[in-house]
Amino acid sequence: MNYCTAVKLNCWNCKQPLDNTPAFFCRTCEVVQPPEEGTTYFQIMDCDCTFTVDTQKLQKKYLQLQRSLHPDNFSQKSTKEQDYSENQSALVNKAYRTLLKPLSRGLYMLELEGMHIEEGAESGADVKFLMALMEINEALDEAQTVEEASDIGQYTKEKLADLTEQIDAALRKGELQAAKALLTQMKYFANIEEKVKEKLSEFM
Repeated sequence: MNYCTAVKLNCWNCKQPLDNTPAFFCRTCEVVQPPEEGTTYFQIMDCDCTFTVDTQKLQKKYLQLQRSLHPDNFSQKSTKEQDYSENQSALVNKAYRTLLKPLSRGLYMLELEGMHIEEGAESGADVKFLMALMEINEALDEAQTVEEASDIGQYTKEKLADLTEQIDAALRKGELQAAKALLTQMKYFANIEEKVKEKLSEFM
């Protein structure tokens, strides 16, 4: 799947062609540019359009972009430049948060393909799976010790790692319906993972 198509644009200030896509600054006059319509989060963060992302590289790119685009750097510039820097900075924040975690990354990749996961149990999870989840949730509610809650947390972590591999394989093959079903499961397990954190905080 290739989400990375590009159209050449010109700088709003000096009218010279912009070299990069996305272009955050004009290389000729060094003025900040507005966000480009249709640019994907993968392009913004300069990473491959795949489910497997190097999160260290992602974080490094995020910090680099925020250093150069932070609105504080443009306090003495024109109103237009201040607005563009705010828009770019907000977009970089959103792109980073979306691509950082496997669930939001996978959902975004489906979104690029025009697919969405609806809220609620009717979104493709089977009854057997939902029953198993109910049992996990009940066990977590009834957990009396840190060890019991931690065991559920460890199981959930392993399930999420397994689902991450399966989703990656499905997306590489272009099996979008399979990826959607797996991401639905991941969504439920990610929810349990958050509940485990809440439960463990109760024991602190």
